[in-house]
Amino acid sequence: MSVVIGVDYGTDSVRSVVVNTQNGKEVSSAIFYYPRWKKGKYCDPSANQFRQHPLDYVEGLEKSIKKALKAAPKGTAVQVKGIAVDTTGSTPVAVDKTGTPLAMKPAFAENPNAMFILWKDHTGIQEAAEINNLCAQSTIDYAKYEGGIYSSEWFWAKILRTLRVDKKIQKAAYSWVEHCDWIPFLLTGGKDVHQMKRSRCAAGHKALWHEDFGGLPPNDFFVQLDPLLDGLRERLFKDTYTADVPAGNLSKEWAKRLGLTTDVVVAVGAFDAHMGAVGGEIAPYHLSKVMGTSTCDMLIAPMEEVGDKLIKGICGQVDGSIIPGMMGLEAGQSAFGDVYAWFKNLLSWTLEEVVGKSKLLDKQLKKQLIGEAMERIIPELTKSAQKIDPGTTGIIALDWLNGRRTPDANQALKGAIFGLNLGSDAPKIFRALVEATCFGAKKIVERFEEEGIPIEGIIGLGGVAKKSPFIMQTMADVLNRPIKIAKSEQTCALGAAMFAAIAAGIFENIPTAMKKMGAGFDKIYQPNKKQVAIYEKMYAEYSKYGDLIEKNA
Repeated sequence: MSVVIGVDYGTDSVRSVVVNTQNGKEVSSAIFYYPRWKKGKYCDPSANQFRQHPLDYVEGLEKSIKKALKAAPKGTAVQVKGIAVDTTGSTPVAVDKTGTPLAMKPAFAENPNAMFILWKDHTGIQEAAEINNLCAQSTIDYAKYEGGIYSSEWFWAKILRTLRVDKKIQKAAYSWVEHCDWIPFLLTGGKDVHQMKRSRCAAGHKALWHEDFGGLPPNDFFVQLDPLLDGLRERLFKDTYTADVPAGNLSKEWAKRLGLTTDVVVAVGAFDAHMGAVGGEIAPYHLSKVMGTSTCDMLIAPMEEVGDKLIKGICGQVDGSIIPGMMGLEAGQSAFGDVYAWFKNLLSWTLEEVVGKSKLLDKQLKKQLIGEAMERIIPELTKSAQKIDPGTTGIIALDWLNGRRTPDANQALKGAIFGLNLGSDAPKIFRALVEATCFGAKKIVERFEEEGIPIEGIIGLGGVAKKSPFIMQTMADVLNRPIKIAKSEQTCALGAAMFAAIAAGIFENIPTAMKKMGAGFDKIYQPNKKQVAIYEKMYAEYSKYGDLIEKNA
């Protein structure tokens, strides 16, 4: 038996999964929750600032892999042939010439601007607008392969914003790297940032990289944007690599730390949703929806069929970003599970502020009571909300609580709830929020089809897809399409494991790896025809209110 390790960096935690390459079955797994992130350190949600310390990533990498190997049968470690990593993105960080994140240095250890700028950080809204304006005025529209609109969630907007607000970072930053590029570089013992193999997925979808431009846009473009960027292009990268390519072998240091050997091959990294689509056995023209705190909607199409067609308003189209040799197209929603989490936090305020300060209960009992209530809020809301007939509440919500990713990125947009009255209780509002996230998903499907990209199937992946039949049935009804749910609980980590197997030479290509290691599907949600007609009317209302909010934003 040969095994590989897929490492999946999510928003709240990192999970490492040991996978048998012969059948794709999970041998063992382990999860590590970021301790600093859990405490809310370095973040300011009201200012759309979300930062993560590199130590959360490093500690999580070591502890999750070691714990997973410890849980595996004896002797598994010597059978490990490869490791591949996926991460959230765009999540860049400022580094020195050795590729070390500045936050790893004592002088910057507590500076949020020296940390990884998480995908959901929207502090660069103004910078994104400036990039879009310059692209529109330039002889070459460098955003044309990014859906024509550059987002504050992405690489350059975050870099420019940080350089403008922090002179110390401006002076100390030699280069910038994505999270998915840094972890393989770390594992292979990289010491020169110029030797780092950059992900085609990250560079093409988030950093304006394209072969037609000879790589990144020219230095003159960035100088026009802001002289602070002068010369940075030369300290970044020209070439990019697909995730089936080896980044190198495990370094002596990391082999010792993990209890592995230096024969282990480490693959080039990629974003979680892209590897998740592979783990969920994506097929041409099937929209693969990775549903967690946000959604990433992935689609692949033969290069010869897409040709020179440019798809407006999505998160980019990149040759090989999902499967080498195929065009990868990305869309998604900036908030999905985060919408439900927001409502849960809203309702739980009284628990912390009233029950938590009660003098009638002892400290331990209060902690247990609050913990139990927090666990039950979403399940109880779901139980009550699914008893409500659609279209009977009069409530329509917009899902833009964290801005809009696609179609047509606009992170300045805000969420809204319409039609409230004195009878609008928590389950009714929760149902409207669920419907809003599904209406947002419908907008994405419509945009692909309007742009000439057919949607022949829907695949659901991730925590929400596996855990909430109510949400998935609502989505099937709203989209008026069947939705297949991937059987694997860990499609992102499984996809990473598939890439690790290819980089290690076990399989020749992704289609072969998917066939050998894929887990298949365990459920299909069929649309309820009675609900479909109701949701069509409600979707028209959602669109009307969305236009109203956008015009007045």
